[in-house]
Amino acid sequence: MTVGYGIISGFSVAHGHADLDTIELACTTRDTSVVESLLEHASVTEAVCLQTCNRSEAYVVTESPKDGHDALSSVVRDVPSDAVRELGHEESLRHLMRVSCGLESIVLGEDQILGQLREAYLSARSMDAIGPMLEEALTKALHVGERARTETEINEGVVSLGSAAVRLAARDIDLDDASALVVGAGEMGTIAASSLAAEADQLVIANRTIPHAEHIAGTIDGAEAIGLEALPSALAESDVVVSATGSDSTVIDSSMLEEASTTLLIDIAQPRDIASDVDSIPSITRHDLASLESITDETTANRRAAAEEVEAMIDEETERLLTQYKRKRADEVIAVMYEAAESVKQRELSTAFSQLEATGELSPEQQEIVGSLADAIVGQLLSAPTKSLRDAAERDDWSTINTALQLFNPRFDERDQTQSQSQFPSLSRPQRAHSQESGTQKQELVDQQGDD
Repeated sequence: MTVGYGIISGFSVAHGHADLDTIELACTTRDTSVVESLLEHASVTEAVCLQTCNRSEAYVVTESPKDGHDALSSVVRDVPSDAVRELGHEESLRHLMRVSCGLESIVLGEDQILGQLREAYLSARSMDAIGPMLEEALTKALHVGERARTETEINEGVVSLGSAAVRLAARDIDLDDASALVVGAGEMGTIAASSLAAEADQLVIANRTIPHAEHIAGTIDGAEAIGLEALPSALAESDVVVSATGSDSTVIDSSMLEEASTTLLIDIAQPRDIASDVDSIPSITRHDLASLESITDETTANRRAAAEEVEAMIDEETERLLTQYKRKRADEVIAVMYEAAESVKQRELSTAFSQLEATGELSPEQQEIVGSLADAIVGQLLSAPTKSLRDAAERDDWSTINTALQLFNPRFDERDQTQSQSQFPSLSRPQRAHSQESGTQKQELVDQQGDD
């Protein structure tokens, strides 16, 4: 995949502005399929997709905001527009950090999202969908998420949907003598099982792949593992059920609860595991993610001070990342300038050597002296413009940048100039006149001479 610097655009369909049905609608295809479909757009050079139980998000890198909007719109065309939050470049950077820190989660500061974001990053990277822009954005978000949890108390108390579900169950029934059933052996199921093990009298873990359930049960004294085919009988004997599978369809419906007595069902899966028809059974009480809000409200109140610390951390890291992007954008333009100067220098040196050799042979030492003189002249002449271009990038002064490109890069056309003055001028990408290998050579010139 050809990569380069550009503009990040994103969308978010999440619990803050979309209900569960809408989020399910946005998650009808797997994250890898979303990334593949986004990369099919010629304008998209990088892409990543994050899907969890309460959010569906995707981010792309393109040359312009319009290209990003058009590509992302194809993914959410079936989702109501009022449920889709569009994110510009800086908004995407900040939002990714907020997500990583758990500030956008139902359970404020919860830990699970950090691992989910890392998995989304690694998945996209394995598909060659991550380039320099998303690499820096995602690794920065993960770094800030880790800082938030080690330097603040953002994850004190209830830290996951699994533990929040058990807290909710304890409000409705006495868990001391309860028989508990966890459906699903993924990360959320594991957390729920661990939380229930400390509260319930008996614990059964059901999973499509029995060895996975046995692995979790093996870490909990007295726990039992079963397959999903044994669910009806297990449901009939359970007082509380927490379901958290990764199934694309429901795994529990009213027909499976015909023998159940008074049973509390808590569904924390996305898409939902428990069919809504169970509500017709008088002895059944069903909770879903929306029901966890009362639990998460308490957590939010307790973590509000820590959240303010995290917000300040995000502000600092966002500004640092934006400055880093601007510096790289300026360095790209400076590299073009040095390459043009290098070309002129080599041409004039060749002419001068030819003329001097006509009057007498030049020794290698003399040629080296003349070459060093030419290098020094180029370095001195370009030192001030280099500083001016970096200052211009910091100020988002792209008229200066455009002028430099026009002077030193004859292939810089009107389309590039218009593009670099778009909605995100500090992050637009000038036309790349050379290959990635040439770009590396230009950067070496900048590193060697740009700070003189």
